[in-house]
Amino acid sequence: MGVIEDHRITTKVAGHEIDAASVIVDNLDIWTSAIRNKSSAGRGGGSKRELYGIKKLRELILELAVRGLLVPQDPNDETAEVLAEKLAAEKDRLIKEGKIKKSKPLPSIAEEEEYFPVPKGWSWVRIQDIGHDLGQTTPSEEFTYIDVSSINKNYGSIENPSILSASDAPSRARKNVKKGTVIYSTVRPYLLNIAVISDDFTPLPIASTAFAVIHPLKGVSAQYVYRYLRSPTFIKYVESVQTGIAYPAINDKQFFSGLIALPPEQEQQRIVAKVDELMALCDQLEQQTEASLTAHATLVEALLGALTNAVDHDSFQQAWQRIAQHFDTLFTTEQSIDQLKQTILQLAVMGKLTPQDPNDEPASELLKKIANKKAKLVKEGKIKKQKPAPLATNGDNEFDLPVGWEWTTLSQLGSFSGGKTPSKAKPEFWGGNIPWVTPKDMKVELIFNSEDHVTDLALDSGLAIIEPMSLLFVVRSGILRRKFPVAIANVPCTVNQDLKVLSLAQKELANYLLVMMKGFERHILKNLTKTGTTVESLRFEDFAKHYFMLPPREEQNRIVAKVDELMALCDQLKARLNEAQTTQLQLADAIAEQTIA
Repeated sequence: MGVIEDHRITTKVAGHEIDAASVIVDNLDIWTSAIRNKSSAGRGGGSKRELYGIKKLRELILELAVRGLLVPQDPNDETAEVLAEKLAAEKDRLIKEGKIKKSKPLPSIAEEEEYFPVPKGWSWVRIQDIGHDLGQTTPSEEFTYIDVSSINKNYGSIENPSILSASDAPSRARKNVKKGTVIYSTVRPYLLNIAVISDDFTPLPIASTAFAVIHPLKGVSAQYVYRYLRSPTFIKYVESVQTGIAYPAINDKQFFSGLIALPPEQEQQRIVAKVDELMALCDQLEQQTEASLTAHATLVEALLGALTNAVDHDSFQQAWQRIAQHFDTLFTTEQSIDQLKQTILQLAVMGKLTPQDPNDEPASELLKKIANKKAKLVKEGKIKKQKPAPLATNGDNEFDLPVGWEWTTLSQLGSFSGGKTPSKAKPEFWGGNIPWVTPKDMKVELIFNSEDHVTDLALDSGLAIIEPMSLLFVVRSGILRRKFPVAIANVPCTVNQDLKVLSLAQKELANYLLVMMKGFERHILKNLTKTGTTVESLRFEDFAKHYFMLPPREEQNRIVAKVDELMALCDQLKARLNEAQTTQLQLADAIAEQTIA
């Protein structure tokens, strides 16, 4: 920050006085705290957050720069009007010498076309007027191929271009470039694949026809042009002329017809230097903010881990006191609130969330009742007889059970079944009123309906009706890489082959088991899934006989009630956080807009 504080930048354009240093420094808390959460949908990794405020600060710096508001003007500089005349003369000379081709003339710039008032000494010109392209070549020998993948967008440079033989040349390898050339990707321009060719590449460099190529004339800084093309002003122009939705694009004519605010040559150099200086500050802010967020997440994880790892009541209380004393500063991000939710669930299934009551009927009695009921159903032919599960011991598990609890498997609590997909070739099976649940419906914990429905005829083909209060598990889906969807069927329904159904011997177990599955989600994903070729699959046999903890029936009710209460509080906390984040994002936008208004 000292760099900015030592160099106050006050300038005035059209009566608009700006102190760029104050705009940046006085609002550092806004730039660093305006953070936007990214959607978790889709594949791939990457950060789950965007440092939106710093992104807006970078855009503001570029916008101030190209408006002449970032560095002071020097009345001794040769004006851009004189520079434009020199550029035109130089271009005419190159055309006469046959070094470049004559471009089709573009209309003069009307006053209403100008994007904003420019400082004294500046001029609006078309991009075509500041340089020229270098023509096209069909490779006849080995060449350096520059395509979009060669661009480092963060630095506007070319990295690791391909060396290809003429016989391997793509049909798009046509445009000549050389040191000092600016290339601009005209396909999906919002990605800002823009670069300056800053090296003399050997063998001869040739760029893809996906680029518009401008080689600035003497007196025009390629680095200034690069920064202008990344500015919000030029981005807005491109958005106004681009066509296409999935792959928006502009053509070369639209690119060269665009306007550029041209400063005097000496001021271009000052602008580039100041932009680089301030972007370096943004890099520092970004690193500090990321480091702070990472440290915060590590602290939250450690403190919550102390809760779940507490071996007795005293250590649990000490761990909780450390959290309670700093609650307001610990749970200030969506990630930390989600960690808190997961900890609540883990504490619940470990028996640490609610007190035990010695008067509760122990879970061993509940298991006997379930076994008797299942035996009766087997005798009646309603379910198949199951192999008895081996006895679980505390030594087989990570911690001791509370008094009155028992280890059990899901298979002991009910019977599993699967689903299927009725023939798509038989339209009479589809479009009925019976919900047919698939992984795409498992985004909620209570299933009342589904996207697709089947008819009674589909049931005749072997599809079974699932009773309400059964548990539904996704056992095959790409989502198993990050989530283990479990839900309770609240209505009679059917399921496809990617789901398994647990029909419970006692329906009252459903709500607790849903909490238990959520509490064990990380463990299940880590230990009970396997990688498929395109999707993840649960090792279902292991899952069905995996041991989980079962509390007394009365304690199950207390656990579910307490979890619901605490989850509601977490949701309120997250809602307030989202409101605060929205305010920060709006403030960042407002400061940027007011600065250049």
